[in-house]
Amino acid sequence: MRKLMKKIVVTSVLCCACSPFFLATAHAERLKDIAGIQGVRQNQLMGYGLVVGLDGSGDQTTQTPFTVQSIISMMQQMGVSIPVGTSLQLKNVAAVMVTTSLPPFSQPGQTLDVTVSSMGNAKSLRGGTLLMTPLKGADNQIYAMAQGNLLVGGVGASANGSKAQINHLSVGKISGGATVERAVPSPLGQGNTIQLELNTADFSTASKVVEAINKKFGADTAAAVDGRVIQVKAPMVNDQRVAFLGALESLDVSPAQNAAKVILNARTGSIVMNQAVSLDTCAVAHGNLSVVINTENTVSQPNALSDGQTTTTGNSNVSITKEGGQLLMLKAGASLADVVKALNSIGATPQDLLAILQAMKASGALRADLEII
Repeated sequence: MRKLMKKIVVTSVLCCACSPFFLATAHAERLKDIAGIQGVRQNQLMGYGLVVGLDGSGDQTTQTPFTVQSIISMMQQMGVSIPVGTSLQLKNVAAVMVTTSLPPFSQPGQTLDVTVSSMGNAKSLRGGTLLMTPLKGADNQIYAMAQGNLLVGGVGASANGSKAQINHLSVGKISGGATVERAVPSPLGQGNTIQLELNTADFSTASKVVEAINKKFGADTAAAVDGRVIQVKAPMVNDQRVAFLGALESLDVSPAQNAAKVILNARTGSIVMNQAVSLDTCAVAHGNLSVVINTENTVSQPNALSDGQTTTTGNSNVSITKEGGQLLMLKAGASLADVVKALNSIGATPQDLLAILQAMKASGALRADLEII
């Protein structure tokens, strides 16, 4: 049954890979989907706090001394003095870490969603309340304050010594639980220029972006700095610059075709290819597997009086055998999808596929990036 499941996974992936959509040329995409503006980014925030009001599911204070220390420090700040040596046996308090992201252009007074995660051995945060927690950035400055009631999506139950739990009970969220206290400057370039940064560095795509911008807004508006950064001239006035950036982000660009990549999951045998990958002539000996792929070119020539054109198509003939001591012979032009499909049809394991693809890559016959996950 396990081998059958592996076969289904690999075959379904390859059917998608061989579909016309897989072989289609790159289509136009919005510039905002393939590039961002330099300086416009999120900033991670983090804080340490306490969750109170738990129904006996908090930290075991004997095993989490930092929870007790935090409670004593908080009580002292509120004017309550706890005698030295007092043993606090609390079950309704948990030490937590609070995390969130500060979006660009956030202003004081705006609210953010926060994630609250237990640090100690609390069994559940359900029903708890997060006390006021400062959220700091990488510069150790406070940018937001968090507080509120937790919403925990998990469910836990126990009866007659047996336990059942769905999802994590030690992580919760507070919608709008943090209030921004300080804005982070997000400069939109300096002077009369801004910098666009492609999500993936590619010289061909950078050239196409420059061409599309200059065609839309006039010559010499954009110039590529390298394979990722593009310098664009923009208006000086903020209102005009915002309108210009809105039109710029909505510009349609046809990105260059991505580099060939093959991703293999060594545990399940799933294989994903981002484009059609061809193989050069090679010979791989692996156990008792033997697959021969031949590519035959068929010429279609129209009648002498017709207006048609002569076309040439390639057909891959795959013959499969499973005998000891034979070689896996692959002719130039064979598709990797056909090779993997053939190996899968005779029951090749994920380890077999991994060994064969790695050998092809090492010999230079596989002209693609091979990534093993």
